[in-house]
Amino acid sequence: MDPLESRVRDYLQGPAYNPLKFAQLAKKLGIRHDSLEALDEILHRMLAEGAIQFAESGRIESRKKSGGITGTVRRTSMGDGYVTPSPTSEPKIVGDIIVFSEDMRDAQDKDEVLVRLTGKRRGEQRVAVVEKVLKRATTTFVGIYGEDAHGGFVRIDGRQFADAISLDDPEASGVRPGDKIVVEMLRFPSARRFGEAVLKQRLGAAFEIGVDTQSVIHEFGLPTEFPEEVQEEARTVAANFDDTDLTGREDLTQTTIITIDPVDARDFDDAISLDKHADGSWTLGVHIADVSHFVADGSALDREARSRGNSVYLPGRVIPMLPEVLSNGLASLQADRVRFTMTAFIDFGPQGQILTTRFCNSAIRVKHRFAYEQVTQLIHGPKKRPEELPKDVWDLVGRMKDLAKILRSRRFEQGAINLELSEVKIDLDRDGRMTGAHLVEGDESHQMIEEFMLAANVAVARKLAAAGLLFPRRIHPEPAPQRLQIFQDFIKAIGIKMPQLRSQTDMQELLKKVHGTPQEYAVNFALLRSLKQATYSTKVEGHFALATPDYCHFTSPIRRYPDFVIHRQLKQVLAGRSKKDGFTTEYLDAVCELCSNTERRAADAERALSQMKLLLFLKDKVGQRMEAMITGVDRFGFFARGIELPAEGLVHTETLPGPESYEYDRSAQRLVGRKSGRTFQLGDRVMVEIAKVDPGRRSMDFRLVSGTKKFGRKKSHDSSSPPDKKRGKRPVKEAKPKSGRRNRSK
Repeated sequence: MDPLESRVRDYLQGPAYNPLKFAQLAKKLGIRHDSLEALDEILHRMLAEGAIQFAESGRIESRKKSGGITGTVRRTSMGDGYVTPSPTSEPKIVGDIIVFSEDMRDAQDKDEVLVRLTGKRRGEQRVAVVEKVLKRATTTFVGIYGEDAHGGFVRIDGRQFADAISLDDPEASGVRPGDKIVVEMLRFPSARRFGEAVLKQRLGAAFEIGVDTQSVIHEFGLPTEFPEEVQEEARTVAANFDDTDLTGREDLTQTTIITIDPVDARDFDDAISLDKHADGSWTLGVHIADVSHFVADGSALDREARSRGNSVYLPGRVIPMLPEVLSNGLASLQADRVRFTMTAFIDFGPQGQILTTRFCNSAIRVKHRFAYEQVTQLIHGPKKRPEELPKDVWDLVGRMKDLAKILRSRRFEQGAINLELSEVKIDLDRDGRMTGAHLVEGDESHQMIEEFMLAANVAVARKLAAAGLLFPRRIHPEPAPQRLQIFQDFIKAIGIKMPQLRSQTDMQELLKKVHGTPQEYAVNFALLRSLKQATYSTKVEGHFALATPDYCHFTSPIRRYPDFVIHRQLKQVLAGRSKKDGFTTEYLDAVCELCSNTERRAADAERALSQMKLLLFLKDKVGQRMEAMITGVDRFGFFARGIELPAEGLVHTETLPGPESYEYDRSAQRLVGRKSGRTFQLGDRVMVEIAKVDPGRRSMDFRLVSGTKKFGRKKSHDSSSPPDKKRGKRPVKEAKPKSGRRNRSK
């Protein structure tokens, strides 16, 4: 072999080689100008052999086997990607891997990719290049149609694609510029080539009522219509239902039982009874819709429910997991109807300690249906019973209030974390037009139901664990040490003195310390970002935020498939059947992975539609001023959310008071003016005006208003006291619950 070729091959295939461009490689090897042609020939021979490959950036990459890692990529609006390695990838990498935009090839958000480490780092993060897209997250996208001299194109909604995508023969479908359309991507764009797509469907004019909802449904691939086979099976089940046959069920139809739900809810899956005894102890009955009675294992209904994973609650529309004849009918715990349930009876001592638990198949008849708002009025209104309310129902609500307070206090004493945050709810008129938005804050009525659902979920998880079963747990891993350190650095930077945060109790102490102070929102929000996301898993791992070693979802089988599986396994235990009995490790792991994914999809879809409706509502309101709170800070500016109208926008650094440049202090989550020392920090209040609204890109720009009373804070001021107000309470969330319903069971 030629000495030059030997030297090139040894270097490229050596363990220390990092991808270089042609000129960089020639310089590194000391190759003179008159040998560049020979180097080019050597590289092409190695390319033909598969020993190297050329990246989109022009870098020469070795195809040696070491360093190949698979994972899922999250692509930012700037084009860079963050890859979360799969658990089986080698070598094991802690944290995400960064891939710069020029090395992404045509990988898109949520794609499964194969990456190779370059040996470089950005801070603590490893750097890699994408070698191959293994699996596309989707090939279907939604955007707005346009035309230019070259023909038709589509601008994909959101900021994932910077450039328009050309379309094949859109004229044949009768679309017009400004229409919202669904496309199938034929060729994904990359740093070196444009994308190409084909038109699949016209949804309507971009700003037509209902088109925003249809856009999100198609974008996220949400299943809407049920197959006829599934509908027919549901109708047959309904026709055969006999509410007088209570064989194998405990008859609780004479027990005083109530439901408390959002005022617009139709799928009632939980109900409550409660007795207090002379010795101060309590017996709580949590009665959950027995959906598994209607859906046979392996049936068409079961397969459809499993594939959907959960119901999806969008602003103005519900996409149910089960056909409405079941979800809003026979399975729903409607008032004054005999309904089949699974009941968890939990005996508590006077201080809220669990004494015993008992589970059974049951039949109930709900005596009264409440909306949350009605219960809130009862709790905080006059202490006199309304004439139309039966005494046993009135007394039950009072007992529920008392026990919930005891359980809530005890839970926090044991280390559970409570974050002070609120949720955004979109207000719509009858035609689906947005009329406004508001923050939903927790109140005592929500907390009552939440405590009882949590207690039932824990009790069932302990029962299944004691029986030695593998089951779909709801796990919430401990925060990663590096993310916790970032949070620790943040609270130190804003002037809060706390010892090292090592446990839930430490975090509780911190939250108590900032409660009611100007720092409250900033600390709660920063802590939330430091925590991991809760998921479904068969791993014997506890729930960090709830401070419990065993936890599962049992209380919402109408709208969550994991609850459905839990019901079947609990019935198996009650019947004394085999531990496995069809629930193999492979089956349960598949259910956990699928439902974790569909849950995230539902939350992302709800968030996307809420954002879209807010932007459509504000598109004609450029120049409108609002008071806002800073919700995120980066080197290019800060994000702020309106106080009265919770819409979020970006204030770019170039629009800040100046002329001066601003330095990004990551640890303190603030921008600091180099000359003036003026700061803008997470949690600060600012006055802004709407500068630009782009519903297609799902973005809004704010402009800081001059002459207002406060623009952030001067560096000389007490940085531990940003202006803020007390926020509504919200327990740690894992994913948003259905519209208007508090997250009852974490």
